Amino acid sequence: MTTALPATPPAITAPAATIVAAPAIRPVKRITSAKLMDDGREIEIEHSGRVYRLRITQLNKLILTA
Repeated sequence: MTTALPATPPAITAPAATIVAAPAIRPVKRITSAKLMDDGREIEIEHSGRVYRLRITQLNKLILTA
């Protein structure tokens, strides 16, 4: 007994690929502390209704306090 094979194999279909665009990469903004402080030693920054102080210490370090 012989078994007849189909002339062409059945087609294998894959689901369509979904292409998702990657978010654009934006460079980080850089500013010098001298420009930010406007040649002073302390500034106040308001963020979400709160006031923060950024100051330059005697050892020339930056300290941010709420």
